[in-house]
Amino acid sequence: MARTSLVDHLGRPIDFGALKKPQGGPTLTGIRSVIGGHPADGLTPQRLTRILRQADQGDGEAYYELAEQMEEKYLHYNAVLGVRKRAVSQLEISVDAALDDAASVRHADFVRDWVDRDELESELFHILDAVGKATSFTAIGWDTSEGQWMPSSLEWRDPRWFTTDLVDGRTPMLRAEDGTLERLAPFAWIHHEHQAKSGLPIRSGLARPAAWAYLFQAFAIKDWVALAEVFGLPLRVGRYDNGETAENIRLLAHAVAGIASDASAVFPKSMDVEFIKGDTSGGTDLFERLCEYLDKQVSKAVLGQTATTDSVVGGLGSGKEHGDVREDIQRADAKLLAATLNRDLIRPMIDLNFGPQKKYPRLRIGKSEAWDPAVMMPALKTFVELGGKVGASVIRDKLSIPDPGADEELLVAPQQPVSPLALPNPANDPQGGQKPPGGSPTVARDPSAPPAALLKPLKEALAAAALSLAPGRDAIEVFTADELSGWEAVIDPIIAPIEATLAACSTLEEARDKLASAIAGIDAAALAQLLARAGFAARLVGQSGLPLAEGG
Repeated sequence: MARTSLVDHLGRPIDFGALKKPQGGPTLTGIRSVIGGHPADGLTPQRLTRILRQADQGDGEAYYELAEQMEEKYLHYNAVLGVRKRAVSQLEISVDAALDDAASVRHADFVRDWVDRDELESELFHILDAVGKATSFTAIGWDTSEGQWMPSSLEWRDPRWFTTDLVDGRTPMLRAEDGTLERLAPFAWIHHEHQAKSGLPIRSGLARPAAWAYLFQAFAIKDWVALAEVFGLPLRVGRYDNGETAENIRLLAHAVAGIASDASAVFPKSMDVEFIKGDTSGGTDLFERLCEYLDKQVSKAVLGQTATTDSVVGGLGSGKEHGDVREDIQRADAKLLAATLNRDLIRPMIDLNFGPQKKYPRLRIGKSEAWDPAVMMPALKTFVELGGKVGASVIRDKLSIPDPGADEELLVAPQQPVSPLALPNPANDPQGGQKPPGGSPTVARDPSAPPAALLKPLKEALAAAALSLAPGRDAIEVFTADELSGWEAVIDPIIAPIEATLAACSTLEEARDKLASAIAGIDAAALAQLLARAGFAARLVGQSGLPLAEGG
């Protein structure tokens, strides 16, 4: 499919020329200025109400400025909001292939190569600015210098430069330099919405409810600081006689005010000052308790609990339950962020480089809930042993292990030697009459015998083992006898080339030189299959405890 036919998830055609240019950056003379206002200075309930209502009507500039100032001036809000964003931006990222075919695996590896970059954690943190402000806009910088479309940067853009469609209140719009509104260019933006509640996106950020806590705490701290300035000082009362001049009264008022800081004052002799001791008992911790209460409400709104920020020693419910709540929020944030990245970043990467696909690789943030390697890998091993088939790329995706390179050294399982019957050792039985624990006699090897005679003890040992398993033995022995009954058909193709090679040799040295090449050409697949089937069946019998029917 030609690139000119590419469309985004809304069906809009792609402008490749626009993708190579910076999107929505700041301007010096336009309305997208980096200099903003400070609506939090001198904030009152009336002004806050007006700011929030303006945001509801599509003018969110003052609201976004307020949200940013709150992060600067409200320390507790800054702390808990930063914890929530960092908890997600630091999670492990994995990429699952859409299917198990070679093309899907190649697409997933392409995304994995891009994900493995140091800047991504910081970029995700800025995308999560939507947690507080309800929405975030990130411009994708595409690099085509190597003949492919790769996101070279994810640039955070000031939300003041954006608004929503006045009709639906949801469609994001960019403020152009001349003040007009335009739709976001396809494949050029990551638009992340974080809706803490249902409704208009502008009303679903955590900064909105936290703004009231910020306002009330600002008043409380202001009064608290004013109280601290005069706390413990006696009340100064100035007295003057009737008929005193206005100038003297002004002088007395100035003197009374200066006593606190100057510890001295000058006023007419006809006037006096009385010091009345203030009653400071009770109620002096009102401001502190109010601030602590507001901080706890903000902790609940942002983190869903208070144990990790405002815990009380010995307090009820300050344990695992609070941690579970925070993990639930973290998991939900990670899924929401992954959905946005899959829609606005992963799909464009695949479309621009490989063309439209029926299914796309999926980026996942955090550990999969249903896949715990400690539990699933033993179950997977049993499943495969029972004959189940699983794609290797699927398991690598679950374990976040990339596909090995063509020249890369591979890890393999250790080889377990299978020796149902060992060859007799003349050193342990010099007389040829010693019997192994199973009762089968061994055959002494004559050093002077020709090389072909070395295979005779193996055949005799196998035959003796098969004959020794007479009827009346237990189920395992009967099963073993059945398996050994056809050993000639399996062993003969292996032994025949060796016999022929040894028969043509007259000395051990000659046999040693020719034996290696003879063994290399032997096909032992049938023997390996027989032993594997027999071992697996016997293992099932042993683990299940059920008797094996006689005759197999």
